Amino acid sequence: MPSNSGEEFDRLLSTFSREAIHLETRDAYGTAVELPHMAKWAAGQPDDLRWLDGWCVTLRHHADAGRSVRRARVVSEPLSDYQRWSHSIAHLLVEAGENIRWVPRRLVSSIGLPGNDFYLFDDRLVVFLLYSGNGLAVDRVTSTDPADIALCRSAFEEVWRVAIPHREYQPV
Repeated sequence: MPSNSGEEFDRLLSTFSREAIHLETRDAYGTAVELPHMAKWAAGQPDDLRWLDGWCVTLRHHADAGRSVRRARVVSEPLSDYQRWSHSIAHLLVEAGENIRWVPRRLVSSIGLPGNDFYLFDDRLVVFLLYSGNGLAVDRVTSTDPADIALCRSAFEEVWRVAIPHREYQPV
């Protein structure tokens, strides 16, 4: 599977035609952008969250154009610190147009999941997100294989079926 550059991935996030779906299955991530903001949260310091403005503008643009952005987060309970922080800021993304749902890991035991988090764009391209053990992003690899697309679509829809909308999910 070929790697996908950061620039190409950013282009995909803003130019899909109908739908982008995103499945997250890790309890912690360590993106360079997020870590300083999570550290502020952990220290009880204020964060104006302006670093999310660009993504929120993109989400509003998609919503205005009738495109769908859905994210399902499979989480262990009680939530990790990362997921508690993520939940505390997700309302901004939801308000901007991203449909985010949370699903306790115990509810997905009988759902076949791909081995990595992914984005599926318009049922034509999967971008698998690869992470190291400590949650740092390592690579993004792409696939147009119909079997990969079918697996990701099926897994996402099964998770989505049992997931709880962000506004209803109460972190444990």
